[in-house]
Amino acid sequence: MNDIARATSGHEIEGTIKGEARSEGSRLSPLERAAPVLQPEPEMRVAHSRRDRARATIERPGRPRRRPLWQSPLTRRILAVNVIALLIPIVGLLYLDNYRQSLIQSELELLKTEAKLLSGALAASGVVTGPLGEERLLPEMTRQTVRRLVDVSQTRARLFSPDGSMIADSFLLSGPGGVVEMQPLPPLNADDSFLWRTILGAYDWIAGLLPSGAPLPPYAESAVQSAQDYAEAQKALAGETATAVRDAGSGRIILSVAVPVQRYRQVLGALFLTKPGDSVEATLRDTRLTILGVFAVALSVTVLLSLYLASTIAWPIHRLADAADRVRRAKGRQVKIPDLSHRKDEIGELSGSLRDMTEAVWKRMDAIEAFAADVSHEIKNPLTSLRSAVETVARIDDPAQQRRLMTIILDDVQRLNRLITDISDASRVDAEMSRADAEPVSMRELLTAIADIYGATADPEAPRIEVIAREGDSLMVLGMEGRLGQVLRNLVSNAVSFSPPGGIITLTGWRERGHVVVTVEDNGPGIPPDKLTAIFERFYSERPEGEKFGTHSGLGLSISRQIVEAHGGTLTAENMIGPDGQVRGACFTIDVPAY
Repeated sequence: MNDIARATSGHEIEGTIKGEARSEGSRLSPLERAAPVLQPEPEMRVAHSRRDRARATIERPGRPRRRPLWQSPLTRRILAVNVIALLIPIVGLLYLDNYRQSLIQSELELLKTEAKLLSGALAASGVVTGPLGEERLLPEMTRQTVRRLVDVSQTRARLFSPDGSMIADSFLLSGPGGVVEMQPLPPLNADDSFLWRTILGAYDWIAGLLPSGAPLPPYAESAVQSAQDYAEAQKALAGETATAVRDAGSGRIILSVAVPVQRYRQVLGALFLTKPGDSVEATLRDTRLTILGVFAVALSVTVLLSLYLASTIAWPIHRLADAADRVRRAKGRQVKIPDLSHRKDEIGELSGSLRDMTEAVWKRMDAIEAFAADVSHEIKNPLTSLRSAVETVARIDDPAQQRRLMTIILDDVQRLNRLITDISDASRVDAEMSRADAEPVSMRELLTAIADIYGATADPEAPRIEVIAREGDSLMVLGMEGRLGQVLRNLVSNAVSFSPPGGIITLTGWRERGHVVVTVEDNGPGIPPDKLTAIFERFYSERPEGEKFGTHSGLGLSISRQIVEAHGGTLTAENMIGPDGQVRGACFTIDVPAY
């Protein structure tokens, strides 16, 4: 009898411990409730703390290493895009082919005007009439006239007779020792510094890379020159004005104009003027250098702005990535994601999302830790009672006592089975909700189906279920029909267990402000006011008086709230107060977004 008393008292003590744990659940954390089970011995705890400190010393991540800005691939891409976008119009401006052609045409027009003036002067002053009335040019006079007229410019004038021989050349000077050829020297460059030579060298290199258009005919002079050497001179002897542009080598060009020297429409010769195109190249070079100067300023501003843009994008992203990596490697929660929400841009949104995600991960880890502690605590009680009964039954021989102990063992095994089943269901809800595809679900049909199933299987004295759904309201939601049905079954089962015989359980559904609201009301004693929130905690059980202990795991309402929140809704509980101020039942409200 003493053994049976010990076993029975042990079972009652286990129930008392369970009741105390329920009453103190709101004041003790899950880790504190599980402390007798999880806390190691003092020597082991010291060893663990030393090992953890050593491991933290080895694995503690270092401070974030800031990557140089120019090594960032994103920075290089930003610079490349902006610089290439700037180079395209600059290269087009540096080409300047149309501008170059217009400068050449302007120089040719000026040279043509000068040639016509010289031709008129030669026709008026250098012509003599022969014995037979024929007119011809005087060689000596025309030589002096040509040399004096072009002495102040770099223009070279050559005069050809009608037979093609050269009469005069402004670069040839006759003297006592013979004919002397004069060549104009290039002007002295006042700015011949190293910087200027470098700039000109860079310009020549860039200009050499630019396309040059159609090739020009080369300029060449024979030892004995005649009109047959130049096509435009031959046209002038035929009475036409002609121009040409030739390549003198080294990037220089020669402009030439030939006009007829005529008197009374009689062609007396051909005046052939040539001039280097240095003024064209100089004007073109000055224009290109101006463009390059503007380009250098624009490039500097572009590079600086690109680096600034990259620093506002690449470095914050690097900080976020480094912080996320340190959060992954860290052993504690001292590492925080930088708060960049003040930026009011996509990076600020990314920072907020990473912070929220990290917080959600920590909360999930806390929930897992608390869940493990609660599971350990809840399983320990039936295991303690089971062990006590097993140890006792092995020491007694009375069959009646053995049967009583076997009943206790069977109850504890069934309780463990319920706990393990509900724990497995609770741990599977999150994973299933994250993998499953949501589908439109009619809450109206779901309420009706649950009421019909309960009405077909309930006892005659069991509470009745009434369904009230507003006509015209679409009670469609997006979710998992099986899980939503599980919530309604849990709530209906809970209402049935608290409702008196012959009571009424009312299931009401309506649509309100884009949400579908469903309530489950009963006629039971209600919920203690200080437990309206605690009833949704794991392993909390508030059962009617007289119900056998251990028949519920206390996970039903917790799983139901978990499912509803996974659908983006809320599950709350409240007491219904009658006109007399007395509690007339409990009401559970499901509020989920409508489809």
